[in-house]
Amino acid sequence: MHNLPFFDLAIILVYLIGMVVVGIYFSRKNKSAEQFTKASGTIPGWAIGLSIYATFLSSNTFLGVPGKAYGSNWNAFVFSLSMPLAAWVASRFFVPFYRRTGEVSAYTHLEKRFGPWARTYAVVCFLLTQLARMGSIFFGIALSLQALTGYSMETVMLVTGICIIIYTVLGGMEAVIWTEVVQGVIKTLGAVLIIYLIVTDMPGGFAKIMEIGQNDNKFSLGSYAPDFTQATFWVVLLYGFFINLNNFGMDQNYVQRYHTARSAKEAAKSVWLCVGLYLPASLLFFIIGTCLYAYYDLHPELIQSIKNQVALERLPATASTADIAQMAASLQPADYGDKVMPHFMVTKIPAGLVGLIVSAILSAAMSTISSGMNASATVFSEDIFKRYINSDLNDKKGLLVLHLATVVFGLLGMGTGIAMIGVKSILDIWWELSGIFAAGMLGLFLLGIISRQTRNAEALTATIIGVLVILWMTFSHLIPVELEQFRSPLHKNMIIVIGTLTIFLVGVIVTKLRNKTPIAAITPAYQKEKTLQ
Repeated sequence: MHNLPFFDLAIILVYLIGMVVVGIYFSRKNKSAEQFTKASGTIPGWAIGLSIYATFLSSNTFLGVPGKAYGSNWNAFVFSLSMPLAAWVASRFFVPFYRRTGEVSAYTHLEKRFGPWARTYAVVCFLLTQLARMGSIFFGIALSLQALTGYSMETVMLVTGICIIIYTVLGGMEAVIWTEVVQGVIKTLGAVLIIYLIVTDMPGGFAKIMEIGQNDNKFSLGSYAPDFTQATFWVVLLYGFFINLNNFGMDQNYVQRYHTARSAKEAAKSVWLCVGLYLPASLLFFIIGTCLYAYYDLHPELIQSIKNQVALERLPATASTADIAQMAASLQPADYGDKVMPHFMVTKIPAGLVGLIVSAILSAAMSTISSGMNASATVFSEDIFKRYINSDLNDKKGLLVLHLATVVFGLLGMGTGIAMIGVKSILDIWWELSGIFAAGMLGLFLLGIISRQTRNAEALTATIIGVLVILWMTFSHLIPVELEQFRSPLHKNMIIVIGTLTIFLVGVIVTKLRNKTPIAAITPAYQKEKTLQ
């Protein structure tokens, strides 16, 4: 790490070693599959809440949100505003449901409800979502650390990934949660420190930042027009509600934590603690993006090196100096927003503080990746290995499967991150991929718990139709221009909204046609969920 002063390097190394030590410490108690996946249900609610908050606050937030705010406005903050309603649904319905079933996997009940195909479909969607999440986060930390260290993005991902794999394999869910508690604090303090450093180095201070932000419409939450073809306020609000509903209701990362709590009440409190922390924390990162925009607006000469770097990444190695200059001149703020904060860290943050902020960025990444590895390994063990290969595993063999699966998914996540090198926006690519993969899962889940009389055939029919709609919306931009009337007119963030509603509504309608009964008759109160058992 030849570009970093020794003191900064020491801070980063101490942090990485500390995370590995935590894994070693908890490995003493990690003697069974239940301990690895549930921490034996002994974690206090406040720690689980901080852990969920740390998972939400990934490097996609730490780097992607400031980049998005720099390149556009605060439209993406509407995603955070949708969380309280999704949290209410989760704490009221989802948490009690999962605590009653006692199943460590979020998808076991789908097989009981609709058959093996439903469980397998949800598992595939979840694992693809995890690869997209881990890949985008690996890419995010590599983007930042490459600027600081000069090492290739592939090397950064490999070193970071190995550290995460070690403490996740050794310590299991308990190590994941307690490291995330620490990481949640570190990354929040890191955000506050970055704002302080920008404002103190800004001519005119915070007042000037506000002035520039207002003049250039950087605080806008988006258009309030009822337009679903663009990223309006309503499109992001709907996207946020559905994706957060999926997070709290179908994502193994969060469902698994409900089982680590001492009671259902503690688990529900953890959801609300996460929301209470994430809302103001995400606002901090939008403030960072606007502060950076104002700072570089007063220092336009600093932008040229960023533009040249982006142009070099997008053009082939044979590109001439003239080609690079032409490409750099055509770039807009949205094209290089993700690069601005790493550039500021390299050029403007004093020695000693860089190590702290890099540790905060690593915290943002490692918290989400470690939970993703653990959750993916748990799903593989419960829903694939035990279901289709060997259901009779003792603790020793069960732990071995979980350990090997953790390593494999960690390596696959790194590979996905490497494949993402060169994307325009971390946040955009993550939102798009998560919306595509999550849409089918959420629609099927809601159909299973709300429509009581829907059976296997109706659910399968609805899912097939829903997947076709999702595929059409995802790939309709590939339809030739002469057939553009067959393209989806909706914004890509609407994929999860339309996909979820299609599966749910088609399932309800087909069930109604089969029974020839009013729809109201097939949607009784959720409290009767025990009839599924």
